[in-house]
Amino acid sequence: MKKLLNRLRGVERDVLESPTDADAPFYEPQADEIEIFRAAWTRRLPVMLKGPTGCGKTRFLEHMAHVLARPLVTVACHEDLTSSDLVGRFLLEGEETVWQDGPLTRSVKEGAICYLDEIVEARTDTTVVIHPLTDHRRQLPLDKRAKIIEAHEDFMLVISYNPGYQTVLKDLKPSTKQRFVGIAFDYPAEDVERRIVAKESGGLDDERVERLVAAGRRARALKDHGLEEATSTRALAYAGELMQAGLSPRTACRAAMIAPITDDPELVEALEEIMAAHFPETEPTTAAHG
Repeated sequence: MKKLLNRLRGVERDVLESPTDADAPFYEPQADEIEIFRAAWTRRLPVMLKGPTGCGKTRFLEHMAHVLARPLVTVACHEDLTSSDLVGRFLLEGEETVWQDGPLTRSVKEGAICYLDEIVEARTDTTVVIHPLTDHRRQLPLDKRAKIIEAHEDFMLVISYNPGYQTVLKDLKPSTKQRFVGIAFDYPAEDVERRIVAKESGGLDDERVERLVAAGRRARALKDHGLEEATSTRALAYAGELMQAGLSPRTACRAAMIAPITDDPELVEALEEIMAAHFPETEPTTAAHG
């Protein structure tokens, strides 16, 4: 494992972890996503996690990597990500030109789960390089080295995709989507979301958890009325953590659930009214829990 860790140098967020029982990521199942992922893993099929921002896609994959005891390599995709960033490039070291594998190539060789987060953000020519890994070939061509790498038997490719961001200019091609097993995510049911917020906030009391989740669910209704991004479960957890740190509920909600998602005065006012309805101004500030 030390050798593998030393080799994992690359661009963006390129993390290799070997999960242990002591650091198992918390995850609350919503439907049959665990069973589907296990079945895909058994057959080494590529998986696409679909869903809005902050609904638990990444946490789910971290949880499954732990359950399957597999290392996880994560690459945060962006519009400047090139195929060389994924597969590798020639670099100058002293007077020599040496090849350095990218995170995808290292994952293919070592049998890791490679996670391309928000794949739709990457350039179109970048996504083409993964196609040979998503069918029966399970190969990665290294054109610059005139080589083809056969995927390790434990290698698995996972991508995440937010359908809400799709546009005419930025979307996954149908030919790419159909190469993956799709697992759809959404914001969890209310009782599940309460458990998540209570856990992630570090033990926020039941009353404030209930109010916080109720406020968040009402705020999501504004998604169809001008709000570009719905209030995520992650944002609710952040608000809970801020309350635990000693902020008043209204201040915590403003910082975690309003300021990050809109600057529109009318939307801000509407969200403020929702928070005020669930957390009256007269409610005292709760001291941080020890």
